[in-house]
Amino acid sequence: MLVLVVGPSGAGKDTVLGLARSALAGDARFRFVRRVITRPANAGGEDHEAVSEDTFARRSFALRWQAHGLSYGIPLDVADDLDRGVVVVANVSRGTIAFAAERFPVRVIEVTAPPSVLAARLASRGRETSDDIARRLARDVQIPAHVPLERVVNDRSAADAARDFVAALLKYHRDHKAITRAT
Repeated sequence: MLVLVVGPSGAGKDTVLGLARSALAGDARFRFVRRVITRPANAGGEDHEAVSEDTFARRSFALRWQAHGLSYGIPLDVADDLDRGVVVVANVSRGTIAFAAERFPVRVIEVTAPPSVLAARLASRGRETSDDIARRLARDVQIPAHVPLERVVNDRSAADAARDFVAALLKYHRDHKAITRAT
């Protein structure tokens, strides 16, 4: 099963994902995907495989998309893990969900926070104007109704949100095992 992690900027997806990855380290039932991005490795933020646009264009991916002037990809080898029953966890753009759901068994975890929390976090980064922040908060990309969804509200501590995130992953794993046994 492919678990797609989505959420608005400022929700703390990278932090929650990092804590969940640490909590499940060594658990072979789960794989947290390292994305391929056309962003320098030393650009800060998440650990990713940095590649040039030319290299990216020559590679094959399970999923690919563009956002904020960069190209993002999920490595093709995730299909092997999915075939073995591994729960593959990937941080993606919400716009990729419908396409992914056509190709893979998909579940979604949306990491989010109240608008006031998101606005404060975005403002504290100092990278965007208040108009830019307002535009980000106004975005509303719908998750397809047929795709199972769990929401993790990250408005308390990051550790609390990570516990909720891990609980959602474990639930998805149990559900996936039950479905697999029934077929």
